[in-house]
Amino acid sequence: MSGVQVLPAKVHARASSVVRRMAAWLAASASDRAAGLWLVIGFAAAHAVLWTFILVNLKAAQDVHMDVAEAFAWGQKLQLGYGKHPPLAGWVAGIWFKIFPVADWATYALAMATLGCGLAINWLIALRVVDRRRAFFVVVMLALYPIFNFKGFKYNPDLLQLVTLPLVVLAYLDAFEKRSVRAGLWLGLAGALALMTKYWVLTMIGAIGLAALIHPDRLKFLRSPAPWVAIATLVAAMIPHLIWLKEVDFVPLTYAGDVYGLSSRAQSAQLVLGYVGHNLALLAAPVALAAIALAWTPRWSAIPVRQPLALLTRAWSRGANAGVNASQALNIWIIQLVVAIGPPLGGLIFTVYMKTDWGISLFFLTPLALVAIPWLRLQKIALFHIVAIWLAVTLAVLVASPYIAALEMAQNPNGASTYGARSELARELTEAWHGRFNSRWAVVAGTTEIGEPMTFYSPDHPAPFTPGELWSSGLTSLEEAKRLGFIGICDTTDGRLPVCDAWMAANAVNAERLSITTQRFFHGRPGPAISWKVYIAPPAK
Repeated sequence: MSGVQVLPAKVHARASSVVRRMAAWLAASASDRAAGLWLVIGFAAAHAVLWTFILVNLKAAQDVHMDVAEAFAWGQKLQLGYGKHPPLAGWVAGIWFKIFPVADWATYALAMATLGCGLAINWLIALRVVDRRRAFFVVVMLALYPIFNFKGFKYNPDLLQLVTLPLVVLAYLDAFEKRSVRAGLWLGLAGALALMTKYWVLTMIGAIGLAALIHPDRLKFLRSPAPWVAIATLVAAMIPHLIWLKEVDFVPLTYAGDVYGLSSRAQSAQLVLGYVGHNLALLAAPVALAAIALAWTPRWSAIPVRQPLALLTRAWSRGANAGVNASQALNIWIIQLVVAIGPPLGGLIFTVYMKTDWGISLFFLTPLALVAIPWLRLQKIALFHIVAIWLAVTLAVLVASPYIAALEMAQNPNGASTYGARSELARELTEAWHGRFNSRWAVVAGTTEIGEPMTFYSPDHPAPFTPGELWSSGLTSLEEAKRLGFIGICDTTDGRLPVCDAWMAANAVNAERLSITTQRFFHGRPGPAISWKVYIAPPAK
């Protein structure tokens, strides 16, 4: 009987020994200058690859998101702006799809590659604030943040900010420390790159400016050439885009005012509350899982039953902490506090339509802000715990992802915006155009929700033209559409159908009219059947 009892004890001891060795290797690798870099690169690459597979499974019953198709469309023609936003997201998409095929999986790979780069840049930021062990802990926390996995499925300017904004913060910390002309030059270029992503980055740039003014060492920084070189460099780098803005009558600003302006203060307050609640809920995941990693102990029995809080307090201790750069940590705390409080307050004051997605780019510093608290004591084993949690969560979602996709479709089988077969429509219309004119389909006319998917899914990648849109992307024009011919599409499930019909009646007088119905089947389950009004306008003779 005693031999039977000894065996489990030996197995447990052997498993504990393996865990200790793995934890020691991980902590040593994270703390080593050369090995730490490769550890982060390997982790970011593994995260990107695994989550690309997960997203391919999760989205198998859907076409790509409209934002992704829009970025692809922008990338077909490099410009200094695209009506709604500055051009960087389109440029990156254009380069990406020169290398990778135009396929759904490649869009998810692009999103995850973007986030993988963001993880690596955040590690570089963390190295200026905390020791190497804590810096790697921050990276894994970010990988558990839903923005860097589930919510990161759609590549768009919001997601690209998770590369450009960390670059601005990194350049600022470097300039604040070195206070040199060269550091100021890099800060200015990083700021311009961020502004070329989305004007929303002004919130982060403003927060960095406030941090520079509030910090106790502000005079050292402000008396150096770094901030002034940065400002001059940013302005100089933005001149081509500013000229473009003037040439197009500042249409991106018109777009922001038209789409996000509100007249109801009550509605604005409700949206702000939703924004705050949504982003707090997303942050809860990495914070809670990090707390588990810190509190996790193999000897739970050692924790007094009457002191359950000891699990949480064991990771905290007052006193000096050589693992934290207090000056740079203060910069991070100020920046994160300003971007957490400023936008909701601005939304209330200026009665703005606050989208929850606007928080995507603003909270990447939260894990670092928490890990940089000097009283936190990060043991070596905590690194192993949080990596084990990340791996368990990722592999569990990978295994469950096909079933999650089927369950989501079963619960919402008639979701036209989600499960409508736009890719099938694009292929049918391409064949229809080729059969009639034996030439490339050059222009598609319709709402953004239908035009951009046609651009993505048709082998001809026709340029999208959105009737009646004041903030035109500039990819084509009505005159070019009539000269080259176009296919106009009206969605019969869209409330804007009368407006679409009226535009087609006025601008596609000689068009051939068709009615096409598309429907997707996923694992034998039908999606919504959508009827489309199609107008095939021939090229001008």
